[in-house]
Amino acid sequence: MLQLISLISSWAIPIMITFIPLYAYTRKVPVYESFVEGAKDGFGTAIAIIPHLVGMMVAISVFRASGALDYFMGFIAPLLQGFGVPAEVLPLGLLRPLTGTGSLAYTTELIRTHGPDSLIGLIASTIQGSTDTTLYVLTVYFGAVGIRNGRYALKVGLFSDIVGFIAAIVICMIVFG
Repeated sequence: MLQLISLISSWAIPIMITFIPLYAYTRKVPVYESFVEGAKDGFGTAIAIIPHLVGMMVAISVFRASGALDYFMGFIAPLLQGFGVPAEVLPLGLLRPLTGTGSLAYTTELIRTHGPDSLIGLIASTIQGSTDTTLYVLTVYFGAVGIRNGRYALKVGLFSDIVGFIAAIVICMIVFG
């Protein structure tokens, strides 16, 4: 079974990269021209989202530099430790909705410090895979298409991050703890 999955994963992307243009060609779609047009649109989108990215990065930097992250962690850590949850994973739960790169760097540091097979390493890896960079996604993608009122998307996104964070901890503690 593992060999089959490995074979499929090795060939899935090359097959799609070959199949899609061939299919478009058979349907009389101007493949190259369509690609170039899409690339032009993508460049404009990239330019349009730069102010949103800069604003979000500044907000994250202010949040971390002001000590608000440390204050919040100091407030919540004793509560989590009461349930047997390692306090080291808390910053990951706070960083993940804000920044993918920052949370990945923190996960890497946790794994380097505690080991990939430690409970902390397993929880961190599971959190990384079961939550999303909600504020980044809303800032960049909503900004790119001009959506100004994303309050419901923000609520649902942050709620799903909280559920993913809690589920990752609970499942890892049941399976590995």
